[in-house]
Amino acid sequence: MSLKFNVFGTRIHIERLGGQWAAFHPGSDGKRRPADFVIPHDVEEADLALYLGDLFHEEARPAYPEVLRLA
Repeated sequence: MSLKFNVFGTRIHIERLGGQWAAFHPGSDGKRRPADFVIPHDVEEADLALYLGDLFHEEARPAYPEVLRLA
């Protein structure tokens, strides 16, 4: 199951693979590429948005002031 986030205007998909978090940038063609950051294995699913906000807070801008978990 892929968890989808809007991180200050950037879409990120996150999956739990073998006890580790893996983050991806989804492409418009249905493909995805690995993201260039690491999420520690002990971050709980409920805390992912907070972690992403802490990690990328400098990317915030008026149009995208927060990290949102998408349906």
